Amino acid sequence: MFQPHGIIAPLVTPFTRDDCIHREELRKQVNRLINAGVHGLFVLGTTGEFYALSEKEKLDVLQTVIDETNGRVPVYAGSGCISTSETIALSKKAKELGADALTLISPYYVAVSQEDIFIHFNEIAESIDAPILLYNIPARTGNNIEYTTVKKLCSCCRNIVGIKDSSGNFDNTLRYIEDTDERIAVLSGNDSLILWTLLAGGKGAVAGTSNVFPELVVNIYNAWEKGDIEKAKMLQKQLRPLRDVMKLGNSNTIIKHAMLLLGHDVGGVRKPVDRISPSAEKELRKVLQRE
Repeated sequence: MFQPHGIIAPLVTPFTRDDCIHREELRKQVNRLINAGVHGLFVLGTTGEFYALSEKEKLDVLQTVIDETNGRVPVYAGSGCISTSETIALSKKAKELGADALTLISPYYVAVSQEDIFIHFNEIAESIDAPILLYNIPARTGNNIEYTTVKKLCSCCRNIVGIKDSSGNFDNTLRYIEDTDERIAVLSGNDSLILWTLLAGGKGAVAGTSNVFPELVVNIYNAWEKGDIEKAKMLQKQLRPLRDVMKLGNSNTIIKHAMLLLGHDVGGVRKPVDRISPSAEKELRKVLQRE
């Protein structure tokens, strides 16, 4: 049984100055993150600006990452769309390209009930023979995947292997851990809760800050795995300043700007969220010790 674990880096999508996919830089980032010790790569997530990419661009990015990764770590493909049929079609293409697992966000924009969410994921799971990581991010989708829905899905869909919880509600994460199915991996999608999710029985995190400080984030997991909880707490605390700056603007913009300041040619974020305020940049430079 495929089980997600460890630190999974949600890759940014680098762009050239004329707003095309920067494949060379994308390959560099794949190697940088793998060399830093990440346990997996998540392509086409929120941090990867999936919402701003055409299907052709999504497949281009995914193929580039799969080719460059070359089996060194699992590649998770974000193939969730609003409609069930579109999600199935994109998921099948992602599997054909060689994705190791699919990461499926719940339907967004459209108002859905928990029964709608269950039917959506159940139909996808029945249509595709691939491991599925559910993706809960209610602030962006307008719905929370309730633990009761996850439990129901686990009872009938053996290829649902985990859930990434980006709700920021730790009690919600706990309900996934305590009251769904012990076989599934619960991953933190909130970087302030990496260690606490691990201590509660979670299996790791999908951490956007790993694009900026990959070794630091990986070492939180490594220290926890070795039982050095005090070190893990110290490392977790070191993420707080960057997390605080991310509240000052669009998180994708902050992460990419931090990477640019560190010398990585990832380009900007696609409009309309391509600007960083002077106050946010000032605080970010302090965090990066580059003021």
